[in-house]
Amino acid sequence: MASAISNTSPLLYLYRIQALHVLPRLFDSVMTPPAVVDELDEGRRKGFDVPNPLDYPWLEIRQPAALPSEWLALDLGAGELATMTLALEMPGHIVLLDDMLARRTAHAAGLTVWGTLRILLEMKARGLVTRIEPLVDQLSDAGLWMTVDIRQRILALAGEHPSPADSR
Repeated sequence: MASAISNTSPLLYLYRIQALHVLPRLFDSVMTPPAVVDELDEGRRKGFDVPNPLDYPWLEIRQPAALPSEWLALDLGAGELATMTLALEMPGHIVLLDDMLARRTAHAAGLTVWGTLRILLEMKARGLVTRIEPLVDQLSDAGLWMTVDIRQRILALAGEHPSPADSR
């Protein structure tokens, strides 16, 4: 199995659909930088239901050494920048990101990127769930933005087909 470094959104969305516990079953190790912990702490201070990374002993908090200066000009959050930096410092790790600009930047830097929807596909491929359609719908309800085309493509990749009347 591979190891992963997660940004805020995959942790948040998996928590909201009660699937955060699956990460240590998909990866040998899972890390996140302190900037992600700070973002989640800020959400909790504002009254949002977000995971506390300290409640998950399998989630290692690791500080990256230094941010690439060229990334500082991008419109990315502190968590995204720190997550990608940590991934650059630890070749071979999968970086978990959902934001499109962050994903493009990570791909351009040669990083392997998975989003939350890819995690669902892996859950099904490894037999951890029998269907992902309910989880995809829960993610949408939890605020993960996806087009109807993306939803249909993910379900097709999982070998599931939404009902024809479903226009989510």
